[in-house]
Amino acid sequence: MLYIMRSIDLNADVGEGFGAYECGRDEDLMRYITSANVACGWHAGDPIVMRRTVECARRRGVRVGAHPGYPDLLGFGRRDMGVSPEEARQYVIYQVSALAGFAKASGVSLQHVKLHGAFYNTAMRDQDLSRAVADAIAEMDCGLIVAALPGSALIEAALRAGLKVAR
Repeated sequence: MLYIMRSIDLNADVGEGFGAYECGRDEDLMRYITSANVACGWHAGDPIVMRRTVECARRRGVRVGAHPGYPDLLGFGRRDMGVSPEEARQYVIYQVSALAGFAKASGVSLQHVKLHGAFYNTAMRDQDLSRAVADAIAEMDCGLIVAALPGSALIEAALRAGLKVAR
């Protein structure tokens, strides 16, 4: 009998507070997860929260991923913004780069990118948007893993761009 061992990644969205608003109990949650999608400041999060979240992940041994969203703080990134592929490309570069800076300053490497909310949902089906997102990620760091739904346009675009994927 052949036994195949697979590791399980317990993943959660974190760092979603901003300014005076706390959201979630990230410190407690980090005890139970192995990877974290850290909000990059547009749908939630801010520079202080991003740094604090990355530091917490480092202390707990949790792998860090970027969680970019649409520039929709009031709607928590849940509204489709109808952005062009070029806008999507630059949005991803901007947000992932910001988190990568905090990660580097904390001695942590980014592991993955998982889009947030409406940005994620649109990228699952829109091939042009998905291509722009995957190209942006590959341009920044071809070692980053793209997290998306199996069979989605984003998985296909990420594989074409030579990226690793997590379904």
